[in-house]
Amino acid sequence: MSGGSTRAGDGSVRAAERAVLRLARPYLGRLVGAGLLAAATEFAGLALMATATWLLMSAAGRPPLDRLTVAIVAVRALAISRGVFRYTERLAGHDAVLRMTTDVRAGVFAALAARRDAARQRTGDALSRLVSDVEAVQDLLLRVLVPGAAAAAVSVLAVAGAAAISLPAAGALALGLLVAGAALPLAATALTRHAADQVAPLRGALATDAVDLTHGAADLAAFGATGHALDAAADRARRLARLERRLAATGFAVDAAGVLVAGATAGAVVVTALRGGVGGVLVGVLAVGSLAAVEVALALVGAARQRTQLRAGLVRVAALLTAPEAGAADAADAAGSVAGGSVAGGSVPAAGGPAPHDVRFDEVIVRYRAGTAPALDRFTLDLPAGRRIAVVGPSGAGKSTVAAVLTGTVRPAQGRVTLDGADLSAYPVEELPRAVGGLLAEAYVFHATVRENLLLGRPAAGEAELTAATRAAGLLDWVRAQPAGWDTVVGEEGGQLSGGQRQRLALARALLAAPGVLVLDEPTEGLDPAAADAVLASALAATPAGHSVLLISHRLSGLADLDEIVVLDAGRVVQRGRHDELVAAPGWYRDQWLLQEAAERGYLALTPRP
Repeated sequence: MSGGSTRAGDGSVRAAERAVLRLARPYLGRLVGAGLLAAATEFAGLALMATATWLLMSAAGRPPLDRLTVAIVAVRALAISRGVFRYTERLAGHDAVLRMTTDVRAGVFAALAARRDAARQRTGDALSRLVSDVEAVQDLLLRVLVPGAAAAAVSVLAVAGAAAISLPAAGALALGLLVAGAALPLAATALTRHAADQVAPLRGALATDAVDLTHGAADLAAFGATGHALDAAADRARRLARLERRLAATGFAVDAAGVLVAGATAGAVVVTALRGGVGGVLVGVLAVGSLAAVEVALALVGAARQRTQLRAGLVRVAALLTAPEAGAADAADAAGSVAGGSVAGGSVPAAGGPAPHDVRFDEVIVRYRAGTAPALDRFTLDLPAGRRIAVVGPSGAGKSTVAAVLTGTVRPAQGRVTLDGADLSAYPVEELPRAVGGLLAEAYVFHATVRENLLLGRPAAGEAELTAATRAAGLLDWVRAQPAGWDTVVGEEGGQLSGGQRQRLALARALLAAPGVLVLDEPTEGLDPAAADAVLASALAATPAGHSVLLISHRLSGLADLDEIVVLDAGRVVQRGRHDELVAAPGWYRDQWLLQEAAERGYLALTPRP
């Protein structure tokens, strides 16, 4: 790494630390208290060693007991107080840091949910940022700042105590403490920086590999790619293990050097004190006190090493927390929006719902990779308030891309999407989910109860509103049939539900949120034809008057009452009109309608009658 890039990297790390530490301001009092308690703990340990040494060496001369009484009491008091200080320091420090970590994790969640490139965000990397990288914030305070500040304060007090006995000995101690508390930390930082900067990204990549290998096992096996994926994951794991071994070896070498520095410092203090005519007992106190003081100062080596290992994680967290669309205050709103399947980061709608909105796509072109065919090619669509439009077409035609562009998760390469006449990309991210949201293809169901999953759509909703939303989604009878009712736990990613029940739960949440523009991407997926038609009709009927609907569907049944149907093929609009018009005209829509009608008639004919 060049010097220029190193300075740039250091600048980004310092900026990241400042961004993170700004979040600690509400808990500054607790953190200062933890630092003072940590300093008191270390000072009590140092004073305990010095006092115990004086007591033992003085007792060897068999003096009168009253000369030792104060020292005996002091040893007991220091031993007890050290434990009390350590406990209270841990209590105060962890209380402050856990409170702050909660805020940081909420802010990171909000930022990840609100990112415009959320469609490209890998789940494993997002999990690594939310867990491992946020823990770097915790370690910055508990393992770097608090112990580092305590070690620096106690080192100053140790030099002052040695100066009261012998100024030359205090000078030797100060030199040793500078080596242990300044030179060795700088050396540890320089030796571990390069390797440590690679650890956090590698951990994120390994988390992505773990998600791909577990959740994508069937797909990898189907394409014969399991071996390749395992080899790639194993290679990253070996690289991470190699880096961590290197860091461990470097840490051992630095720690060994610290032991040598402690011994050399104690020897120098003893020689200097003897030359200065210091008495025998006090020389022993200085020797043992010097060892204890250098040991305390070596905490700065650990803090520097820890800080170096946290660099990459802190930068990744700060990049999210300082993004224009991020903020811890948006966390709860983001949870509701992303749970409903829309772009997140805004406020959950009020009980009355947001106002209607007008949307227009104007010659929109979307490409996912340079040099490839566009997913949308000069797509134009008017969706005024209250209008209900379906977008249909074969797989890969670009239907879900339309929904992704409308919700802000994909930005067009050319063209404009406007919301009430304003460019969608300039629309405030914290307000966008109020206007546009609903059920997208990747709507997430959390490992929580039915009630908790629904309330992510609107936290203030009452049971009557929950009942109305689940009834419209065709899920109410199932909820009432469960022994726990609304408190039924649905499992990780809705694993305790069938595919149709999971889809209905996500649809009910979207209906409960009631955005001004409701986007429904395959809302009846996983349902049989009769249930699909009934759920679609009730969902459309439950949409508030004046709110527009953009329906993405591969099924053509149930579209007869919509205002317009747009047929896509390879990203282009090939047909548009109402259902009756499209059925009467030659083209993909009529052909597909006849095929689906024949298939569903056959399905219904084979279905056992009650």
